[in-house]
Amino acid sequence: MNNNSPNLFQVKLPGVQSWLTIVAICLLLGSLGLGWVVKFASIAIGLVILAPVVGILGFVWWLRRSIVAAQCPVCNYSLQGINGSEIQCTNCGELLTVDRGKLVRDTPPDTIDVVAVEVIQD
Repeated sequence: MNNNSPNLFQVKLPGVQSWLTIVAICLLLGSLGLGWVVKFASIAIGLVILAPVVGILGFVWWLRRSIVAAQCPVCNYSLQGINGSEIQCTNCGELLTVDRGKLVRDTPPDTIDVVAVEVIQD
């Protein structure tokens, strides 16, 4: 190895050169009066990074508030549904509506719902 080489005391830090280039370009643009370009680029990059995070957190919050877990009013089978939607019981097949945190049986108008009671004769 040649001891007179100018690369003898060179420090190699991978990835630092690209960051230094970006900083140098930003400083050059700022000194030319184009600092607004740097500010706009940093805001755009921030929005690209933050928008999906805020969207996912908002969706999770909405989902936690909207999912209802309740029992089927016909067969007492445990079901889950989104508030305001219609679901069908997977156990008995009854069409149900999720309304204000409860499952409500959909019945046609003018239908009288009767509960059968077992009568034992002596």
